[in-house]
Amino acid sequence: MGQGLLDLAGKVVWVTGAGKGLGRAMAQALSGAGATVVLSARSGSDLDDLAGTLRAEGREAHVQPLDVADAAAVRAATERVAEAAGRIDGLVNCAGISPSFARSEDLDDASWTQVIGVNLTGTFHCCREVGRLMLQAGGGSIANVSSVHARSGAARIAAYTASKGGVEALTRTLAVEWADRGVRVNTLAPGYFETDLSRPLLGSRHAEGILARIPLGRVGDAGELGGAAVFLMSDASRYTTGSTLTVDGGWTAW
Repeated sequence: MGQGLLDLAGKVVWVTGAGKGLGRAMAQALSGAGATVVLSARSGSDLDDLAGTLRAEGREAHVQPLDVADAAAVRAATERVAEAAGRIDGLVNCAGISPSFARSEDLDDASWTQVIGVNLTGTFHCCREVGRLMLQAGGGSIANVSSVHARSGAARIAAYTASKGGVEALTRTLAVEWADRGVRVNTLAPGYFETDLSRPLLGSRHAEGILARIPLGRVGDAGELGGAAVFLMSDASRYTTGSTLTVDGGWTAW
């Protein structure tokens, strides 16, 4: 495989959930591969910090604060991004939340609705609006961030696992619908990584059991997800659609 296949120079890639954690790491990797990145999250300050860092390194970055659960906001943001950047070649849907643990019989409606609204419906909003532009342009690549828990059950996170399972099902449907018009849609499924979101869990009594389940014997560093994102946004994956790329240290190999 030639190195040129992974070159994203000249491409515009939009990353949601880019303010922190895995989204931030993937945005950095995509920028490092040459892409112009559009950075979205609910917190504008986190985005400004990252954009400033990238621009100081001579890279191009645009900031677009966004709540993906708001359909009208996603539609308006898509129009602004397309106008500012000229086009959208790639989309990485990483925006997501996970509430405090609760057994399913105790899970309240508001928590369920919030998680489904951001993780699944928010992903759909972004796919729909950006997908329309890609279909008009005749091509593009979308990577929807899921989780190993889309296929591996876990107690006390029913809304989260349901939302991520839905993301994978949505991805396959969009891949089938849009393939003949040049738009590829895949899922990127991370395992356990060291992030602000996972740190409380990894510092709890559950950490030993989690590590025992990972064949590589450790959690991932956020930067280790970057290569997978670059692959899915690049020509190296041009024959890949409707697939799930799992980066989990072997978690799902059990």
